[in-house]
Amino acid sequence: MFPIRDHNPATRQPWVTMALIAVNIGLFLAYFPFLTNPVQEYAYYSSWGIVPREIMAGRGWPGLATSMFLHGGWMHLLGNMLFLWVFADNLEEELGHLGFLGFYLACGVAAGLVHVWAEPASLQPAVGASGAIAGVMGGYLLLFPRAKVDVLLYFIIFFRIIPVPAWIVLGIWFALQVFNGTAVSAAEAGVAYWEHIGGFVAGIVVMLPAWIGRGGRAFWARSAGAPPHPEAVYTRSAVPVVRRR
Repeated sequence: MFPIRDHNPATRQPWVTMALIAVNIGLFLAYFPFLTNPVQEYAYYSSWGIVPREIMAGRGWPGLATSMFLHGGWMHLLGNMLFLWVFADNLEEELGHLGFLGFYLACGVAAGLVHVWAEPASLQPAVGASGAIAGVMGGYLLLFPRAKVDVLLYFIIFFRIIPVPAWIVLGIWFALQVFNGTAVSAAEAGVAYWEHIGGFVAGIVVMLPAWIGRGGRAFWARSAGAPPHPEAVYTRSAVPVVRRR
């Protein structure tokens, strides 16, 4: 399942979200030539990513911030930017531009610290915006659990877009992170699952004061658990459907 959009897009331009996407893409294009040389690639990620053993030794702390703007390949980058685009705009509208930026960075740092805690002896550098974006997803779940999210559902040759409540989409995603995180290490999987888990939980915790300040359950009741904007109307494609005989 891949989320492709929600049904309550923000009514104001999400300038910070757009800037984060632009910075991530711009930086990736800048260091993309390094990815063809394994030695240069490892040296670059070791310098700017999260290296748990280095942080445990009191070094490499800036990597907690810089790592969230680096990615290991095109699919890593594009997948993260898709999730950021789908879930971030409504949070930015609720928190304001600077408030959302602070929330995003705090979740990213918290996610990195959880990764260090889970893999303290690892020398493998971790990079990616996944931890910060997991925080966005956790915050979205708390504020808008019943928002409709269109997901691309595929199975071999079967493709369909279906609307699913956010709590199901995000709940399944989080359950998969916990399952995988407890089953294999980040080094074996090549994925920092505990960073995702830490970011998601951090997003809920950091967003909690904002949710309480808006009335908690009363906020859910006022907005039916969705962003307080009119629901978008998405029309079906004009391409005719060819039915099987």
